Amino acid sequence: MEAAHDYTPPVLLFNRHLETIYPSLLRKVSFRRPRRERITTPDDDFLDLDWYEQGAKKLVLISHGLEGNSNRSYMVGMSRAFFRAGYDVVAWNFRGCSGEINRQLRFYHSGATDDLHTVISHIARSYHDIRLVGFSLGGNMTLKYLGERIVHAAVKKAVAISVPLNLYTSCVVISRPSNWIYTRRFLISLSAKVRAKPALARVLDVGKLSAMRTLLEFDDHFTGPLHGFSGARDYYQRCSSITFLPQIKVPTLLLNALNDPFLSPECYPVVSNPNITTGYPGRGGHVGFARFDGNGLYWSEMRALAFMDETG
Repeated sequence: MEAAHDYTPPVLLFNRHLETIYPSLLRKVSFRRPRRERITTPDDDFLDLDWYEQGAKKLVLISHGLEGNSNRSYMVGMSRAFFRAGYDVVAWNFRGCSGEINRQLRFYHSGATDDLHTVISHIARSYHDIRLVGFSLGGNMTLKYLGERIVHAAVKKAVAISVPLNLYTSCVVISRPSNWIYTRRFLISLSAKVRAKPALARVLDVGKLSAMRTLLEFDDHFTGPLHGFSGARDYYQRCSSITFLPQIKVPTLLLNALNDPFLSPECYPVVSNPNITTGYPGRGGHVGFARFDGNGLYWSEMRALAFMDETG
């Protein structure tokens, strides 16, 4: 099923990079402080969850993107939107993303659905109606989770935004010279986390960090081997959510802007699964979809709210 393509960006955001950078760096979202909870994973690591609670029966669980966290404007904006619509909300942090380095050698990655399942199982002790929202890497993780395993019965619907459905071809796209500013920013942040774990130097050659210029190089040397893959290509092949779309049984909305500077053509598939609604607006950038009309909601937040409420 295809959703209506009804997004029009503000006039000032006249290209894909402005549509991507403005929401990331300049959007300010005023909202209440969350309650932070730390839970333990089965391998004795920890995950930090930010709770926005008002005694609702329905809860939205939100997953961030590469090198994001629960405090990013797109996370707080989506949290605020659903909270005001009557939901309880949890915005969770992947391993090593909450401001404190995690305990185990491993970090997070695009296919780390074991951690997503741990969080869902924890929340499902108190909620029988859980909705999922995932951005970018978190969107890929969400779609992979929905299609690879028997989903927890509490999970009712999902929305995935700006998703690199094909990890390899999207990595090639983001490595283009026109996207160097994004690649450089990610590599600086990822490299800092590797260096913050001295124990990694005993199993991997940390000295190669300074010479890396692409995310593919980082994933080939660190992400892949550290998480049980033979290298970057094996990691991308096994974790790309596009291969899991046919198995998804939960009503799901996929929103990818056609001008997203991070995404390859393979990230806009014609989906035959009737449980998946696709929306591929011409504009929006990556995790963008800004609106300046004064109500504080971005188009992606409005679309996610509408989809979640379409069938209750």
